[in-house]
Amino acid sequence: MTTTDIARTRTDWVGEANDVARRIRARVLELTILKDGCYLSQALSSADLLAALYTRVLRLQPLAEPLGSAPFSGVPGSADPSPSGGRFHGERTPDGDRFLISPAHYAVAIYAALESVGRLAPGALESFNTDGSTLEMIGAEHSPGFELTTGSFGQALSQSAGIAFARRLRGETGRTAVFVSDGELEEGQTWEGVQAAAFYGLDSLMLFVDVNGQQVDGLTKDVMNVEPIDARFAAFGWDVRVLDGHDVEAIAAAVESKVTDGRPLVVLAYTDTARGVPYLNARKPHLHYVRAKSDADREAFDKALAELKGELA
Repeated sequence: MTTTDIARTRTDWVGEANDVARRIRARVLELTILKDGCYLSQALSSADLLAALYTRVLRLQPLAEPLGSAPFSGVPGSADPSPSGGRFHGERTPDGDRFLISPAHYAVAIYAALESVGRLAPGALESFNTDGSTLEMIGAEHSPGFELTTGSFGQALSQSAGIAFARRLRGETGRTAVFVSDGELEEGQTWEGVQAAAFYGLDSLMLFVDVNGQQVDGLTKDVMNVEPIDARFAAFGWDVRVLDGHDVEAIAAAVESKVTDGRPLVVLAYTDTARGVPYLNARKPHLHYVRAKSDADREAFDKALAELKGELA
């Protein structure tokens, strides 16, 4: 697979996006089996959203060829200029998009997405979660697809709003997109970013939220309810779109119908943390980190992986 913009060179971009989503789920399930545990449910819920972004929505520069992931040699900086994970999104241009990743524990889903669209070299994921690899379980600014360290949690929207504001001051026309999880809506800094983005009229800012309703301690509504999310964003002055997060056409349409009116865009993508692996429904809501706990689990995971790969045949 090349690194050209897949969706822009094919008439059936929807079919390609759905295939990318299946590859993401299959790859992360495979790593969950191989590594005896992974942030699987996050990949299952966000796969379609990431597929739509990478194959249709985002205006990223193509790469000459898929990139490998260099071993970790230190965080990027003037003293040790290790390569930024943002290089996997191509060269920055004034009219191109910037894509910032907030939930660092979704890293494996990002890696699988990059591999699936030909931005991460085949075989690079074999070093996932091993000593010395930049393909870390928790992504940082040197990890493929990441150009920011976003906290402990909940800082990327503020950072992205600052980037969008700076780009406007420079006269750039490109958009700034940021991907977050719904658990980050419990964080006060997130809402400070929401308020600032609306106040400064950052209508080049696009926020995509994986609303899967679960977090490490259980259901979000039981731990710290953040609903009604749409009404909260609307009250701050955002352009709010609520949709099925497994519908790639709806995700693209939400962005393509956006008008320049001074309002930032938020896409609330409601998703299922067992999508593609229905066996996991019995474990809900405790799916923050998934590993096989029994022979029955291992058999079910192997079967689900075979089915996902079979759908790509």
